[in-house]
Amino acid sequence: MKKNLKRSTLCVQAGWQPKNGEARVLPIFQSTTFKYDNTEEMADLFDLKKEGYFYTRLQNPTNDAVAQKIAALEGGVGAVLTSSGQAANFYALFNICQAGDHFVTSNEIYGGTYNLFGVTLKKLGIECTFVSQEATEEEIDRAFRPNTKALFGETISNPGCHVLDIEKFARIAHKHGVPLIVDNTFPTPINCRPFEWGADIVTHSTTKYMDGHATQVGGCVVDSGNFDWDAHAEKFPGLCTPDESYHGLTYTKAFGKMAYTTKLVAQLMRDLGSIPSPHNSFLLNLGLETLHLRMPRHCENALRIAQFLEKNEHVAWVHYSGLPGDDDYALAQKYLPNGSCGVIAFGLKGDRQTAVKFMDSLQLIAIVTHVADARTCVLHPASHTHRQLSDEQLREAGVAPDLIRLSVGIEDVEDLLDDIQQALEQI
Repeated sequence: MKKNLKRSTLCVQAGWQPKNGEARVLPIFQSTTFKYDNTEEMADLFDLKKEGYFYTRLQNPTNDAVAQKIAALEGGVGAVLTSSGQAANFYALFNICQAGDHFVTSNEIYGGTYNLFGVTLKKLGIECTFVSQEATEEEIDRAFRPNTKALFGETISNPGCHVLDIEKFARIAHKHGVPLIVDNTFPTPINCRPFEWGADIVTHSTTKYMDGHATQVGGCVVDSGNFDWDAHAEKFPGLCTPDESYHGLTYTKAFGKMAYTTKLVAQLMRDLGSIPSPHNSFLLNLGLETLHLRMPRHCENALRIAQFLEKNEHVAWVHYSGLPGDDDYALAQKYLPNGSCGVIAFGLKGDRQTAVKFMDSLQLIAIVTHVADARTCVLHPASHTHRQLSDEQLREAGVAPDLIRLSVGIEDVEDLLDDIQQALEQI
């Protein structure tokens, strides 16, 4: 395919390149296994000497085509689809961390990721230190240890909607010889490509805007190919020393810039699974084909609603980086000049019951766990996604107890404003 294509063209054309007589639309290779004519061909696949397909737990043509599309959109060298965004974040770190290791993460991250990092990975012997992304470089530096293997953050935090200073985080990570991993779910590569600002690895919950229609759960890990693993070989033995399960093969020597994604598939997918079904990847691809059309509408609608909320007497505060008075406006203008996403964080005057009354009074906008959908939806994190956290832990995670997360869809904005207005009048 021609290089330097615009992102809108990549949304439609990248990934599946049909040959003469092949299906124009990406086929669903709904098969667990693939046939070969002799044992040597399959042996070479198992030894990573040749590329090809033999079992869908490792690779599948439908999945790979969609992964290649996302890699092209992000400007990466390779990508791997996973069964969820949670699996993507787990694999992104577990691919370079093992028991006894440590990583540093922004505290402004999704509640499920916060629990994965602070509780579940700790059970596997991998510790993390949470830092404020607004802290100075010197303060964040102090969180690093000799065994630190990565720095993590979200481009736009869920649900707080704070914008990450990617260049600052990249500078800190590289000073300590570790990669910066950025979850780019909310802006998508349509509105931000973290690799252009120094990030090394990007993750996505493809369940969100990339799908856009709430039809599949999935995730993706994308590698920029820019981090020099061999320059810090003592930190990353899994990539830079022989893997005895593949006859002593060393990933960086054998696969160069594809070392990270090859290891993720050859080791983690082999041993742990967490693949998406080919049918789910087919549905994801349909969403990706219109991503460049939907994201501007999400942003346009969200800005209108944020402006309305900002002026409403019932609203205590609004956080949307597209508002000129927002704390993150300058960062958004730098990293997200064409718009951020459709998610708004705001709080109402009153108590927790005020938020409940407002949400229960909505008629068009639905209360659902989902976010970043074509349909507008709302959630109170303290009562739902983050309910396992105390008020103190909520604040540490950058989530105010009164925060309402409004995910603005692509409906007519006047209808959405009417629904919000009538619900506010009920309180």
